[in-house]
Amino acid sequence: MVGLHGALGRGRFRSAMSAVILGVGLTLAAPAAMAQDVLVLAAASTKNAVEKLATQFKAKTGATVTSSFAASSALAKQIENGAPADIFISADLDWMDYLQQRNLIKTDSRVNLLGNELVVVVPKGSTLKPDLSKGGKLAEQLGDGRLATGDPSNVPVGKYAKAALEKLDQWAAVEPKLARADSVRAALVLVSRGEVPVGIVYRTDAAIDPGVEVAAAFPPDSYPPITYPAALVASSKTAAAASFLDYMKSPDGMAVWKEFGFVPAPKAP
Repeated sequence: MVGLHGALGRGRFRSAMSAVILGVGLTLAAPAAMAQDVLVLAAASTKNAVEKLATQFKAKTGATVTSSFAASSALAKQIENGAPADIFISADLDWMDYLQQRNLIKTDSRVNLLGNELVVVVPKGSTLKPDLSKGGKLAEQLGDGRLATGDPSNVPVGKYAKAALEKLDQWAAVEPKLARADSVRAALVLVSRGEVPVGIVYRTDAAIDPGVEVAAAFPPDSYPPITYPAALVASSKTAAAASFLDYMKSPDGMAVWKEFGFVPAPKAP
């Protein structure tokens, strides 16, 4: 995870020319005009894609994107407590709503950026076939093992997992066997290392870890649509931040998200 400390002094290094921002997608003759740090706090599941987007954006503009990845809940609390940030990307609507209700994001910049899917993963080579039928036997299949996912009390993937298992009438049996991770990537590692036999993660996370395989996918109607909103943080004064947000939702940006398995944001009901 990229720490926050390196970004704390970024304001001292911004030049007056940093206000000259050219539109994303244009040929930039003078990339130094945007050479300032953009600090992104993003859901753990977006790590690989955001890092590639940051590299491409720097090549186009000269602006450095520094990122910190964790559970959306932890990042939202950091912003609430005054941590510096320019952009927040959440893995669910609730934590973006949390900041919006406290006037901690620029509401007019908020956009539903991406979607994802909820899957069950097992260690590579496992023969376990998780039972996701209504009233199924997933808890019995775990035996003495545990099921890793985000903490359902606050981590988005855990909240989606709880909703899905409740819909399948399996939550009461599975809950006592949960390994409550502090992020989706932490849950993924537990499965990849073989420390637990089963995990519930996003499909995009399963795709980047060769130590796991997707053993089952939850029915799409068993959990709320997975939506990743993004927005500028209210305290941000970094002009390049708006350009990076625009770049992430541009055709070039969306091609990167697609490369890492993300899907378009679900349509609002």
